[in-house]
Amino acid sequence: MPDSHIVLIGAGSAGVGLDTLCDLFAHRDDLAGATIGLVDVDAPALAKVERLAQRLNAASGAPFTIQASTDRRALLPGAEFVIIAVEVNRLPLWRLDWEIPRRHGVRHILGENGGPGGLLHALRTVPLVLEIARYRSALPGRTGHQFYQPLSRACLALSRYTRLNVIGLCHQIGAGLANVAQTLDLDESEIDLQAVGINHFTWITALRHRRSGADLYPAFRTRLALRPPTFEPLSRRLYDAFGLFPATGDDHLGEEIGWAWETDPLAADTAAAVEPALFRSQQGLKEMTAAALDEALHDDDALAALLDHRSDERIVPVICGVLHNRLQLELAVNVVNHGAVHNLPDWMVVETPAVVSRAGVQPLAVGDLPAGCAALLQQRSAIASLTVEAAVHGDRQAALQALLLDPVVNSYTAAAALLDDLLAAQAGYLPTFAPT
Repeated sequence: MPDSHIVLIGAGSAGVGLDTLCDLFAHRDDLAGATIGLVDVDAPALAKVERLAQRLNAASGAPFTIQASTDRRALLPGAEFVIIAVEVNRLPLWRLDWEIPRRHGVRHILGENGGPGGLLHALRTVPLVLEIARYRSALPGRTGHQFYQPLSRACLALSRYTRLNVIGLCHQIGAGLANVAQTLDLDESEIDLQAVGINHFTWITALRHRRSGADLYPAFRTRLALRPPTFEPLSRRLYDAFGLFPATGDDHLGEEIGWAWETDPLAADTAAAVEPALFRSQQGLKEMTAAALDEALHDDDALAALLDHRSDERIVPVICGVLHNRLQLELAVNVVNHGAVHNLPDWMVVETPAVVSRAGVQPLAVGDLPAGCAALLQQRSAIASLTVEAAVHGDRQAALQALLLDPVVNSYTAAAALLDDLLAAQAGYLPTFAPT
């Protein structure tokens, strides 16, 4: 295997940056000889991650060449795999994504990937990701490169406006597998689960016992009825109505469903008390990650623990699968459909099982979804397409249309007003939108 070149953009990010670095070292035997490039615009955060990487490298026999820069252009030439884990001033702007729609009466859940918050998240992120990708695509040898970005709208923009090979990965499938295992009182290793849809909105299309091949859906339905009514009430309603159980979890799923406010406390009238907890938890994750990193910089036991740590993220195993032609199955990969799901648009970014080999990441052909399940996702595809066009071209009309199609928004007046307020409040972070 020739030495590979992997660049991580967003190396200093809370959670993903540190997890990815640890995963690279956990797979050091597969990746020995690789060059690891670390990029972050936050120079102090990058300096800490670089120091940690050098300590991990020394402790593991120096399997890698470590490079670091605040300028991605310095490290992207020659990169075989580019991992993008970036945000734009995440927590303060997420708070605005949450607060402003609520002022206009929109019952908003999370505000991350759906609803008005999901729109603004994409308007900020898509131009940045495209800027990175376009620079990379202008360099020689651009085939065979993978981009990691857990937002299907960013993946759609990359697939539509660049010629790079793009995948998106999200660990949320693990929550679906855990829910099923707990309900059936089985170990996760005993379950074969197939989930198909879009990121944060997938349907469990097959549920079988790994050894016997027995269909577990009947037992799942029986045992699900015995669980408390507070367990995933939105997913249960969708299961009753559409015949398949979602594999996402109610909070993420609720971003895509107009009547999710009926079951989700994050959309209740008392959400003013719930909302600070959401952001405190994210801030807590950031602080916990920073503390773990700082400890590992001077404590050998903490360093050893990180050297053996493997996260739930799948980007590094995917890279190893490509490099070693492993023909491995990945349960959830975001890729352009190209007919994998027959009754969804070919251009749509779908989350589906895929096989990883030297040829790249190929989605499995899974056939048709039930008509009702597909209809819900087709609506989301139209919203995603309009959102991408709004982000790329600074098109307010496309942004407004995306809101008016969104099931979370039930008022034209509110949609127009909240869009104006969000665009004004975040004008400095929306490079494609001209000031008004």
